Order: sequence, then structure tokens, then C-alpha cells
Amino acid sequence: EPLNGGAPCPPLEERAGCLDYSTPQGQDCGHSFVPAFITTSAFNKERTRQAASPRWSTDTEDTGYCMEFKTESLTPHCALENRPLTRWMQYLREGYTVCVDCQPPAMNSVSLRCSGDGLDSDGNQTLHWQAIGNPRCQGTWKKVRRVDQCSCPAVHSFIFI
Repeated sequence: EPLNGGAPCPPLEERAGCLDYSTPQGQDCGHSFVPAFITTSAFNKERTRQAASPRWSTDTEDTGYCMEFKTESLTPHCALENRPLTRWMQYLREGYTVCVDCQPPAMNSVSLRCSGDGLDSDGNQTLHWQAIGNPRCQGTWKKVRRVDQCSCPAVHSFIFI
């Protein structure tokens, strides 16, 4: 019963969003809707096969792949970073081509892909990224191409997390 002269409340309706990462047939989907989480490639040398995941077979020698992106936009918070482990964010710039390496353990052991890799993008689609270590350092980029080996300068080389 309404109180204080108010109208009756409408029935409660709950709605929730959902993102599937695979179709009912088992094909990957949804990767272009997930932001890429990145950090400097300097941390890549800390990754070892032994530490990757017990799900990775020791005889699996998939060396991963590299994605090249052209940065479209980024927040000013990236340039303000001066802490020792996050200083790499200062090198993110609009209009630059960057390389992002997809390696275990960031690479899914079943799909052999990294979240947010943009592999399904046609190159015109704006994709989102976020820097690990400062959630305010984020931006957009567009896929340039997939290559086997990253060849960007060290300051423009990153890894998926």
C-alpha cells in the first residue's frame, strides 16, 4: 500500500548484462569487447614456462604471437606516472604504433589467445586497453596486424596480462 501520498511502485524488474566468450559450438567470441590489460615488456623476462600453468604441456612449444596497434587516445594519468615500476606508462603516446606480446600465462591454454587481443577486429574497430599498475591509465587503439615476433622499440613494447 502506498505511503505519504506516493504512487504504487512498479514491479521490480532485474536486468543483467552478460558476455559469452564462446558460442554454443565452442568458437571464441567476445574478445573484442574485453579491454586489453597491458604492462611493460620488461616483465616478460620474468615469465618462464615452468611458472606458466600446469595446464600447459611441456611439449607444447607455442611461442605466442605479437599484436601491433596504433594508439588512438589515452588518459592524462599515463603521463603523470613516475613510480619506478609504472614509469613505462609515460611512453604511451597517441598516434604511435605499439607491440603487445601474447605469451603464456596470459595466453589461454585452450584458445591460444590473450584477452583483449583484437584478433577478430577488422582494423577499423576501436579497442580498449588499460595499464596494469594504474587503473586510470587507459585508452583506445586500433589493430594494425598480427605478427609472429614483436619488433617495436623497447619503450613501445608491452605484454598482455
